[in-house]
Amino acid sequence: MMGYGINRDEALILLRKNIKNENLIRHCLASEAVMIALARRLGEDEEKWGLAGLLHDLDVELVGSDLSKHGLKAEQILRSHNLNEEIVEAIVMHNEIAGKKRRWKKLHHALAAGETITGLVTATALVYPDKKISSVKPKSIKKRMKEKAFAAGVNREIIKECEKLGLDLGEFCEISLGAMQKIAKELAL
Repeated sequence: MMGYGINRDEALILLRKNIKNENLIRHCLASEAVMIALARRLGEDEEKWGLAGLLHDLDVELVGSDLSKHGLKAEQILRSHNLNEEIVEAIVMHNEIAGKKRRWKKLHHALAAGETITGLVTATALVYPDKKISSVKPKSIKKRMKEKAFAAGVNREIIKECEKLGLDLGEFCEISLGAMQKIAKELAL
C-alpha cells in the first residue's frame, strides 16, 4: 500500500469538515466507489483512484459552486495536507473550466466520467417506483443517456470520456452501476 499524503479515513474526515450537504457527501462516496471499480477493471491503483473520487468535490460548498474556482480551492486545501500530486492534478482537471487545460491522463478522464455518471445512475434509480438502485439495470442507464431531457444537468459528453479509457458506454454503465449498488445503503438508495 502506497502513501498518498492522507489515508481514506483522514480523507473522509476532511470531506465532512468541508461539506455539510449529505447528498453531496453521497455523491463523493458514489464517485469513490466508481473510481475504485474502474481502477480494478483497468489495473490501476485503487487507493489513489478512490481518494480522487472521494475528494474531487471537496471545495464545492466553499466556492458556492462557482465553476471558475471549483477545484482550485480544493487544490490549496489538499496541498496543505500533502496529498499526492497526481490526485490533486486529477481533482483540478475534473473541472476543465477552472483547470484551464484539457484532460490528458487516464486518471483525469476516469474521474471526470466516473463522477458525472453517478448523477445519471442516481436519477435513474429515483424514477423507479421503489427508488432503489438494486432495481436499476445497466441498459436503463445507457437508454437514459440518449434522453437529453432526463437529468438534463448531467453532461453526456463527459460521460463519453469513458471511451478514452478503452471502455464502451455499456461496460462503463455496468461497472459504475455495480460499484454504486455495492454501497447502496451508504447512498440511501
